Amino acid sequence: MIDINLIRNDPEMVKDNIRRKFQDFKLPLVDEVAALDKSNREAIQRGDYLRNQRNVLSKQIGGLIAKGQKDEAENIKLQVKNMQEELAALEIKEAEYAQKIREKMMVIPQIIDESVPLGRSDAENVEVERFGEPVTPDYEIPYHVDIMEKLNGIELDAARKTSGNGFYYLKGDIARLHSAILSYARDFMIDRGFTYYIPPFMIRSDVVKGVMSFAEMENMMYKIEGEDLYLIGTSEHSMIGKYIDTLMDEMELPQTLTSYSPCFRKEVGAHGIEERGVYRIHQFEKQEMIVVCKPEDSMYWYGQLWKNTVDFFRTLDIPVRTLECCSGDLADLKVKSCDVEAWSPRQQKYFEVGSCSNLGDAQARRLSIRVKGEDNKKYLPHTLNNTVVAPPRMLIAYLENNLLPDGTVRIPAALRMYMGGKDHIG
Repeated sequence: MIDINLIRNDPEMVKDNIRRKFQDFKLPLVDEVAALDKSNREAIQRGDYLRNQRNVLSKQIGGLIAKGQKDEAENIKLQVKNMQEELAALEIKEAEYAQKIREKMMVIPQIIDESVPLGRSDAENVEVERFGEPVTPDYEIPYHVDIMEKLNGIELDAARKTSGNGFYYLKGDIARLHSAILSYARDFMIDRGFTYYIPPFMIRSDVVKGVMSFAEMENMMYKIEGEDLYLIGTSEHSMIGKYIDTLMDEMELPQTLTSYSPCFRKEVGAHGIEERGVYRIHQFEKQEMIVVCKPEDSMYWYGQLWKNTVDFFRTLDIPVRTLECCSGDLADLKVKSCDVEAWSPRQQKYFEVGSCSNLGDAQARRLSIRVKGEDNKKYLPHTLNNTVVAPPRMLIAYLENNLLPDGTVRIPAALRMYMGGKDHIG
């Protein structure tokens, strides 16, 4: 959610930002908010005037009664009563205006960074840099489920019986590998100075509305029937949510956190759920990184976060690249975002394994997260998040890039201590 002063002072800039995101259908919202804001400020101004007049007149009543001027006193009482009634009506109007303004402001996209490339969809995202040499071996790389099944590590049919499509049973060495990757990711981020968290896996609706756009909420979140609770789609939701309605001292910044959680997603939309495979599923686990920092430091931390993911994957001998998200592919709360994509030898192309986002002050504004500076002035911090690793999707890249000709899977040195010292499975 943007600062309403941007609409008051530079509505054309806000409209131009909407055009850069190819969301022209939202352009009328700017004028609608401006009109509502004008009416609201007039109502507030009128209310302040009436309160002042009411106080002045109320003080006169006792003096008039003391002087025996009962008729004049009754006349002023009637004026005060009329003011009270008008004030009550104005307060209702102010609440209505504020609610309508907030609803429309929540739909207007965040002002994106000037460096974001223009484009309508993810098809126009821009490759930034590659890390590691993408290799296609001279032997066949099977589909990831076939690799797992050969290693007796996955049961999809059983999961369909219990839960439907989009679920899985992992077992044996594959299940152990899954846990090992998450344990390594935890320690990897702790070694980089991040504080480890295990957050709540359910959050209230006010937090959901504070951390994501309505479109994302509708397509992702599972609602707990009969309760004001949602299953989290990523631990970022509850990690940022923990700061709701807080005032931090600037000396406490930056907050650098890494969190583990299961994630639950509807995956509504064009991609859908796979009949066979673990690339797009309803339930998975993830290690996340979150930063809350001063506004002037957010681009520095943006660079640090995506580099952490690149470094993590490279320690597991997986080639990756970074892809700058274009304007039309940015969610409405994001200022800037890039995807980290891993190399698939089987498909001979890269695919997404993580996403790094700078959300500016959008989440802080929605959740009323504030910071008190050295000059005692209060301001909104910036929030950022990035995926460290999200198996089992990451397992696809891992298995394909570490599969040996005999069908066994190599365990890189970084993971061996988490796999009981094994250097391969199979």
